[in-house]
Amino acid sequence: MQPSALANRVLKNQRHLAKWARREGIEAYRLYDRDMPEFPLAIDRYADWLHVQVFEKKRPLGAAELEPIRNGLADTLEVPLAQVVIKHRRRQRGAEQYEKLAQRAPSFTVSERDLRFEVNLARYLDTGLFLDHRDTRQLIRERARGETFLNLFAYTGSFTVYAAAGGAQRTVTVDMSHTYQAWSRRNMVHNGLQDDQRHTFVQSDVFAFLERMRQARARFDLIMLDPPSFSNSKRMQETFDVQRDQEILLKATLDLLAPGGELFFSNNRQAFRLEPKIAELAAVEEISQQTIPIDFKRHTPHRCWVLRCG
Repeated sequence: MQPSALANRVLKNQRHLAKWARREGIEAYRLYDRDMPEFPLAIDRYADWLHVQVFEKKRPLGAAELEPIRNGLADTLEVPLAQVVIKHRRRQRGAEQYEKLAQRAPSFTVSERDLRFEVNLARYLDTGLFLDHRDTRQLIRERARGETFLNLFAYTGSFTVYAAAGGAQRTVTVDMSHTYQAWSRRNMVHNGLQDDQRHTFVQSDVFAFLERMRQARARFDLIMLDPPSFSNSKRMQETFDVQRDQEILLKATLDLLAPGGELFFSNNRQAFRLEPKIAELAAVEEISQQTIPIDFKRHTPHRCWVLRCG
């Protein structure tokens, strides 16, 4: 199949999604998600940039195939060729997903509803903003007013921005990476939310942080827990596997949940199963259907639950 067929499909999808995106105030959204087996790609639009991911497990595409695809997308969608970024999505282990791909690559901001977020399409495997959690962020914002909010495995702090914009009384943002904590702070600045007295950023292993907070008897009204599928970071004493370690992670997190509070738990591990014994720890409600945006319906990217304690 010719690359022009892909470009035409993406253009058709954009025409369908553009009105919705304008209504929602969204500049970053998924245009194409492996619609055709001949082109195993995910294509996301970030304002005037395109982020193209090649799923090598489905069908490897070499430079001879990708260059016409890149040119066709640039021409059809009227995007500068230099702003069409192609990455190869391979299975990542541990810290590989956070390693730099390009030393010099421009960062810019995109709007999401009435907020702005810094992204960089070429420097790392991930861009700085997980588009599939757009609606989850909105649910956090709707619940945050007057609450204390804890963001674990925070990445670049987009959930914290939403909570702060929603009127959270206090936020605590936890991630091991100095790079991403600095990025989180910049995202707060981009939205005029840099009040250091109300918003705290902690560079720490999440398990160590949870133990310190348990000993201090800290409590939070609203918690976002979005761990990686697997991690063997040098900063952690042991490896982490979300399927294997979910009970110890959820129990330690629930220990910090205030009475009447809510813990949002999400992950993107394919074939993840929530262990039945989790229901002994808290009331559990799966809300995945509420958290998958319309531009991600073709391939479900994550599952999400809310856990509540009396």
